[in-house]
Amino acid sequence: MKRAVFLDRDGTINIEKEYLYQAADFEFIPGAPEAIRVLNQAGFMVVVVTNQSGVARGYYTEEDVENLHRHIDRKLESYGAHIDAWLYCPHHPAGRGSYAVSCNCRKPLPGMLQEAAARYDIDLAHSIMIGDKLADIVAGTAAGCRTILVRTGYGTDEERQAGTETVVCDDLLSAVESLQTCIDQI
Repeated sequence: MKRAVFLDRDGTINIEKEYLYQAADFEFIPGAPEAIRVLNQAGFMVVVVTNQSGVARGYYTEEDVENLHRHIDRKLESYGAHIDAWLYCPHHPAGRGSYAVSCNCRKPLPGMLQEAAARYDIDLAHSIMIGDKLADIVAGTAAGCRTILVRTGYGTDEERQAGTETVVCDDLLSAVESLQTCIDQI
């Protein structure tokens, strides 16, 4: 089975912008591409799991989400980094049409992590979830992963509500650097 690092997208990899879907508005958080490269080199599968309720709300389409992910992939190539898999939840109970559902893939539920584990033979007990919201931490914990909250995006505000057992790092790069000391144990 493979070890994976699950990453939230908005506020963890890229600067938080409400309902981001256009490539022109995308900006990496400093150090994020380098962190992803370190994870790649360490042999982790890197899987992005992101809630995209803008689809359910009619702000943009699933095609827009996928186009942005391809744009991010191209940008990461210039850093010698890559994302192995992109999973997203387009649902929201207050959405429109077929997207207006309660589902098990929307974080804080662990559905996307469990789907990735089944699809890619990932050992969740030896994997990590990193994100800027408590919903990311709850999803990771529910899936059986170790978790890290980053202070980028909404992380500084979310940290105030996190329990003392929550591991907190300044950003994705510092989270990955903290993992380097214990990678063999994961």
